[in-house]
Amino acid sequence: MSRIALIVGAGSGNSAAFARALAEQDYRVVLAARNIGKLDTLCKQIGAHAISCDAASVASVNELFESMKQDVGLAYVALYNASAYTAGPITSLDPELVLDSLMKTAYGAFLVAQQAAIGMKQLGGGALFFTGATASVKGFPNFSPFAMGKFALRGLAQSLARELGPENIHVAHFIIDGAIASPGRDLGSDEHVTNVGDTELEPDAIAQTYMAVLNQHRSAWSHEIDLRPWVETF
Repeated sequence: MSRIALIVGAGSGNSAAFARALAEQDYRVVLAARNIGKLDTLCKQIGAHAISCDAASVASVNELFESMKQDVGLAYVALYNASAYTAGPITSLDPELVLDSLMKTAYGAFLVAQQAAIGMKQLGGGALFFTGATASVKGFPNFSPFAMGKFALRGLAQSLARELGPENIHVAHFIIDGAIASPGRDLGSDEHVTNVGDTELEPDAIAQTYMAVLNQHRSAWSHEIDLRPWVETF
């Protein structure tokens, strides 16, 4: 029987690439997003199941996992890919938009992780992944709300790795340090020429790393991986 994989905050970029990679390894994929209409093509391509979900809502997340349990089963793999941010000087930021950013980037991750962990404990193991960003480790001027959310996400991942690892649940945090290329973009033919191809993270390449971590033997798990283009400064 195929294992179930859930991606929350699914879209057309790295999450879609991960979904395709999971399907290639015979996972049954569930995609969750507020607007699932945008996922129709991907669902048809890989036979995925889409469920509408507001990750920052307790009721909506609970409904997501209950629907999954009834229709497809418990998630053995869960990726939290949702986030939101608002930018600007601290003196002019809209508090409500800042709160929205924190709710979607960090609180939603907690809600999904909580429900995913309940199911994984029933399964006897699993993998819980979080998509981070440069802002997970570095706060830039005028991006304080995004840094707040991503720092919180990283802290959640670190805590859960220590709590859930001994229960055979692999928790990993991926720092995406750079811009992600648009799907289907031509990477160029000369890998040694800057500004012509692979100056942004290719979604399929990100997915390869996600899958490599997912397939790690539990005697040598990675918790945090950072990914960046070869020309990126850090």
